[in-house]
Order: sequence, then C-alpha cells, then structure tokens
Amino acid sequence: MQTQGFHHVAIICSNYEKSKKFYTEILGFSVIQETLRKERDSYKLDLQVGNHDRIELFSFPNPPARIGYPQTEACGLRHLALAVDNLEQTVNELESKGVPVEPIRLDELTGKQFTFFKDPDGLPIELYES
Repeated sequence: MQTQGFHHVAIICSNYEKSKKFYTEILGFSVIQETLRKERDSYKLDLQVGNHDRIELFSFPNPPARIGYPQTEACGLRHLALAVDNLEQTVNELESKGVPVEPIRLDELTGKQFTFFKDPDGLPIELYES
C-alpha cells in the first residue's frame, strides 16, 4: 500500500457551537465547508489545518464521553499533535485566549519541546515544536 499522508482526522464534539468557535477562533483553523446533515441531526465542519491537513468536526446527539486522558493509555487515538514553529509564542497566544496549557517539556528522544492542552471536550492536543 502506498499512501500520500493523512487526508483528515475526524473529531466528534458534544457542543458543536462551542467546538466550532474553539477550532476556528482560538486555534485559527479556516472553514473549508460546513454541512448540516438533517437526517442525522448532525453537522460536519471541514477545517483547514496548515497547508495540507484537515480536521472533520462532527456533532451527533448525545455522543458518549471520552474515556480518559493519555495517561490511561487506553487503545485508540491517544492525542492530536500539531507542529508549530515557535512553541513558547504559541503557548502564550493560547493562554492569552484563556486556554490552559501544561508546562513545556523536552522530548528525550528528539530533543524537541512539546506540551499539551485540551479542546472543549477534553481531547488532548499536543503542540510539538518543529
């Protein structure tokens, strides 16, 4: 199998308007397309992340809560990692918008800095300095 990379990451949110605001206004992702799927009582929001990547943000009535934070090490998606040029500047920007961010750490394997914050549903998002 030959792939060209990821096409998108899909995220299901519990509060569509709150998550839409977070991903567009706080994180600054641009809207590609917003679709109301009446038959499913659901929205699908396609977001542009960087030059080539996408997030599909879905809303569904009463989705079950996320099981736990990465420390639980459960099977499945552990976190979403975003590459940034300047980690400290990005952390300061998020904190100025009221988003709590964990202390910056150093990846022992690569020597790069990283940290975590959460989306409105507690999905862990990593910032990794490229």
